Amino acid sequence: MSAPSSPRSPWQLFYGAVHKARWHWYARRSKRLPRPVISVGNLHWGGAGKTPTVAAIARHLKDRGQRVAILSRGYGRREKGVRVVSTGDGPMLGPLLAGDEPVLLAGELPGVAVIVGSDRSAAGRHALERLEPAPDIFVLDDGFSHLSLCRDIDLVVFPADDPLAGGRLLPGGRLREPLAAIERADAALLVGADKPAAQELGSVLRPFGFDGPTFACALSSEPPRLTQGESLAPGSRVLAVAAIARPERFVATVREAGFEITDVLTFADHHGFPDRSLKRIETAFRDSAVDAVITTTKDHVKLLGRLDLPLAQLPIQALPEDAFWTWLDRRLDPQRANP
Repeated sequence: MSAPSSPRSPWQLFYGAVHKARWHWYARRSKRLPRPVISVGNLHWGGAGKTPTVAAIARHLKDRGQRVAILSRGYGRREKGVRVVSTGDGPMLGPLLAGDEPVLLAGELPGVAVIVGSDRSAAGRHALERLEPAPDIFVLDDGFSHLSLCRDIDLVVFPADDPLAGGRLLPGGRLREPLAAIERADAALLVGADKPAAQELGSVLRPFGFDGPTFACALSSEPPRLTQGESLAPGSRVLAVAAIARPERFVATVREAGFEITDVLTFADHHGFPDRSLKRIETAFRDSAVDAVITTTKDHVKLLGRLDLPLAQLPIQALPEDAFWTWLDRRLDPQRANP
């Protein structure tokens, strides 16, 4: 892993200057909630491992005895305003009203509230006013670029298979912000890698102003399970369906789990699966003579109840190294004493 050269094209320099000006503008105007806020975000356009990392952190905080609320934009939902997706007892809204990732998190995290709203400060205030008991702490999903809300801990995740995203902003690279934005982060996690690789990433990021720790975060897949709850038999023939930023990772994981993939259907990230997409899946299922359709957990929440086919999901968990939890707990303890 080597540090990319500094972008010199007029577009890259202009785009970088716009991002820097935006940060300075919000630095004087961002709002603060009266509870600690942990932000989990990335510099990439999708596919960095944010959602499983958010779930892991929320689960850890809950296990510490804290009342946790996740604040999410609810990307792709058809409604504006603030909505409570879950008070901790599972999703109360579907993906059309809440977005796919909030519904996924609400289903995976009993005891954790999930609130959506484009204005995450308003969503946090709504949670404090309406939830009983009120949250002790907030986890800001996909929050690194959401500068209008102050955060107490800013975490940035990087995918191990493409950590630097070409080192450039679009269209020449795959970054949503310049690498220099990493100076705002308190810590970085390299998702899908071991400790030496994470340490190497930290060294590469130092010239860009990053002075925090870098942690490894493994990914672990659980046995695929059908909608009815039973496990999908190893060796089954499957049709793989994915509407995520990096479907090749999902396909590789299915193969590594010992399943025979006869066909792969991919769609754009956050695809809503309209009727024509469902028909495409049904046709591919019949033509492939497979045992089941296997999909991601994020896509499963959108396909559930809409396909009259055997449907399985492949759960993925993020497993940050122990040193990360030690670091996080130490950072939080003073804030817990003085919320």
